[in-house]
Amino acid sequence: MAGLMASIATTVIFAMLIDSHAAYNVVNFGAKPNGRTDSTQAFLKAWASACASTSPSTVYVPKGDFLVNAISLNGPCKNRISFQMDGTLLAPSDYKVLATSGYWVLFHSVNGLSVVGGSVNGRGAGFWDCRKNSSSCPSGSGARSVSFVNCADIVVDGLTSVDSQMFHLSLDACKNVAIKNVRIMAPASSPNTDGIHLQASTGVTITSSSVRTGDDCISIGEGSSNVKIDGMACGPGHGISIGSLGNRLNEAGVENVTVSNSVFTATQNGVRIKSWGRPSSGFAKNIEFASIVMKDVLNPIIIDQNYCPDNTCPHQSSGVQISGVTYNNIRGTSASQVAVKFDCSSTNPCKGIRMENINLTSGSNATMSYCNNVQGSSKGDIVPKTCF
Repeated sequence: MAGLMASIATTVIFAMLIDSHAAYNVVNFGAKPNGRTDSTQAFLKAWASACASTSPSTVYVPKGDFLVNAISLNGPCKNRISFQMDGTLLAPSDYKVLATSGYWVLFHSVNGLSVVGGSVNGRGAGFWDCRKNSSSCPSGSGARSVSFVNCADIVVDGLTSVDSQMFHLSLDACKNVAIKNVRIMAPASSPNTDGIHLQASTGVTITSSSVRTGDDCISIGEGSSNVKIDGMACGPGHGISIGSLGNRLNEAGVENVTVSNSVFTATQNGVRIKSWGRPSSGFAKNIEFASIVMKDVLNPIIIDQNYCPDNTCPHQSSGVQISGVTYNNIRGTSASQVAVKFDCSSTNPCKGIRMENINLTSGSNATMSYCNNVQGSSKGDIVPKTCF
């Protein structure tokens, strides 16, 4: 009875929301919830109506499966929009339809947008196979499932993303973004399927979410600042990464990032900062990793300034300056003997690295730390012993 009453209450609240906004149901614009009929134009028409509304509006996607091709939902709009989903968006079954587009669902230059509920299924398996087995499938192609470019005051709440061709959620040049209660899923073997990727974005919070994927659970790229990540469940995947940085000579830095109260399970990395070994004006500073649990993580704590995933290494010294990084109350188990690794630049050593209350063990084997070109300090109980 309690569950039924909660369901009724949720329905009533949403009905009140629809009543108080200009509401645009995609089905009324010709969308078909059968998973077979291309509904792209219907979504575009519903969006255009909502975007032109002078009062707050809602684009509503009811229950069902909606086949949607690459779609760009553009602003600026005249008022706030809620993109409310009870249904599922399906990518085309033929991966080639999206493989060269770079995006699938794109929100561009929209301010005051909420994306609430629902799910998106990128049907990425065919593209992953192509990437792994065919030279005719160029590296770097593929579609990001849900992208926000040049947007501000954005909320993403309760979205589920499954099997994206590449990144599941992507932020580029965005401000004031709250991502919460999202679920992201793809096989551990799926390439480049980062859960949430951001670059050149500021004022981003990511909370109470889970990512199981084949690449970084969250990746934080150049030009990002004031990022708070809390309550994440990560794994499988490559952990939470700042970088890779140093892709270019003239590059913006990353600063003011906090990752807290999160759990990493059987990931390749835990908390990572990575940069290419080449000259760059980039930097990473004022970073804090706090209250984190590692469960059988291969590299729980790692800074890698000789990042080289595909053996095409620059073989130079990284110009990226890493400073002011704090690791506090990080505990759990390492899947390797080296639980802490700081491999920093010979010309720009890591500075101001602080370790406090660390306990990373590895079964019956003693764990150890590795240091190269790093300056730091420690406080409290530290396992493994620091190598500063």
